[in-house]
Amino acid sequence: QVRLAESGGGLVQPGGSLRLSCAASGFRLDYYAIGWFRQAPGKERERVSCTSGYNGHIEYADSVKGRFTISVDNAKNTVYLQMSSLKPEDTAVYYCATPLTHFCHHEADYWGQGTQVTVSS
Repeated sequence: QVRLAESGGGLVQPGGSLRLSCAASGFRLDYYAIGWFRQAPGKERERVSCTSGYNGHIEYADSVKGRFTISVDNAKNTVYLQMSSLKPEDTAVYYCATPLTHFCHHEADYWGQGTQVTVSS
């Protein structure tokens, strides 16, 4: 079965850094698209980043471009989101998700449970 498990969230001060992990099982990350999403109270869910092992595509939301980096460790079948220069508006529950297709523009149907990131002084 397809499983996604996020970890690495926590409390960090503005300007700080944090790395999120998403361990995947039941499918190969090096063959499918995988993305990071976030949702804060009262806000729409936002796609933060997506990458595809199939074609090497990488994309970022404008709100995080230049600050966040997505990467995949194929040996561990794990995707990471390295977050730096964090801002209070980055506070949200972060999810990893996949459409189980090759392409980031497809709707993600498989989701993890999320991990909380709080950026505060």
